[in-house]
Amino acid sequence: MGSFPHELPGYRHVSDSRTRELFERDWGVRIQSEPGLRIPNMFDAALDGSFLGLYCQGEDPAQSDPDTSHVAAALSALECLVVQDLFLNETAKYAHVFLPGASFLEKDGTFTNAERRISRVRRVMPPLGGMADWEVTQALANALGYAMHYEHPSQIMDEIARLTPTFAGVDYAKLDRLGSLQWPCNEAAPEGTPTLHVNSFMRGKGRFLITQYVPTDEKATRRFPLLLTTGRVLSQYNVGAQTRRTANTDFYAADFLEIHPHDAEERGICDGDRVGIESRAGTTTLPVTITERVQPGVVYTTFHFPESGANVITTDNSDWATNCPEYKVTAVQVSRLAGA
Repeated sequence: MGSFPHELPGYRHVSDSRTRELFERDWGVRIQSEPGLRIPNMFDAALDGSFLGLYCQGEDPAQSDPDTSHVAAALSALECLVVQDLFLNETAKYAHVFLPGASFLEKDGTFTNAERRISRVRRVMPPLGGMADWEVTQALANALGYAMHYEHPSQIMDEIARLTPTFAGVDYAKLDRLGSLQWPCNEAAPEGTPTLHVNSFMRGKGRFLITQYVPTDEKATRRFPLLLTTGRVLSQYNVGAQTRRTANTDFYAADFLEIHPHDAEERGICDGDRVGIESRAGTTTLPVTITERVQPGVVYTTFHFPESGANVITTDNSDWATNCPEYKVTAVQVSRLAGA
């Protein structure tokens, strides 16, 4: 629903004046025609003093984003950081205000998945924090002087349908009757669109843009001869803020560094040893698993556990066009710790 800094709901660019006017009339505010900041840009702007406040909901950038030291410095530089979450996560340690989040069991509303399927969610218990997420956001908006008067999440869906053509035919009554809907759902497809592209694509045969390949600045060297890549495991979700607090730790209880037997032998490392990992960004330590799942010259770890500090060593390099952080290429050195 407009979660990109350059788009309004329905993937409509903020530079389109007709789209902006539609939202400006409904919301009673002026919308800037220039895109906002992506997360890495926010942190850079916080450090140069031009970005002062952040409302962070259901996200933990202090653990999930690369170059943790850079992120921590940016969060510390903010004049006001509001964090809303189920748990006191790593980012909450920097917050000036912490607001309670609600789990899916405590919510009324909808989920829209990657299949474009919109499904109803019905709460099974009242929110332990006293309010659902949308009620907290509404109370904050009202306190800051922007009036919101929703009484039920169905009214928020009505607003989405009013302002977003692909959701124009969606309402709670129809969702209750049909069970779920797949957008686009409008006059042309009143009961949704199970298959988006049938006889043709939405905008012809496709749109190809020629762009210059810009290689990463991160290179393996004599000092940093290995390339670190990071990822996730099935039993721990993202930074593990929720799954670390469950029996999922029976399957995966800590972050490990995976290293190829050849690289381990060169460094005198045995399976289970604790090693130091150094990059251009920082250092951390991890226990080792020796495996041929990784290629020689490559090491791998996850970032589910804050004590591992996996993102302390990833750099703040990012893609020039999207600012997507570069988690997959960090030049590192690995060495066995004395006494490990």
